[in-house]
Amino acid sequence: MQTHQAKKVEISIETVMLRRLTEALKKAGVSGWSVLPVLGGSGRSGEWSREGQISRGTGLVQVVCIIRPEKLDTLLDAAFAVVETHIGVVCVSDCAVLRAERF
Repeated sequence: MQTHQAKKVEISIETVMLRRLTEALKKAGVSGWSVLPVLGGSGRSGEWSREGQISRGTGLVQVVCIIRPEKLDTLLDAAFAVVETHIGVVCVSDCAVLRAERF
């Protein structure tokens, strides 16, 4: 089966910033993403867990996008404009997809 090169971008961001991020992605021409809950982790501020939190507006989510390589810079510019002043991590990796026309 033939595979095609793509980029996987994972953006971990505060839940309250999700709408702002997805709007920026739309404006950048990104046509699809998945949003995953982040249940806990550890970082500069120490360990944390979503367990026991009452509000849906707290915590982090991870937005995962798979895009064509030529769209990467536009996506990163849009994502950075949102995360540069807030908690957020952006990771980029190479991946292979089976149906390139979907991206």
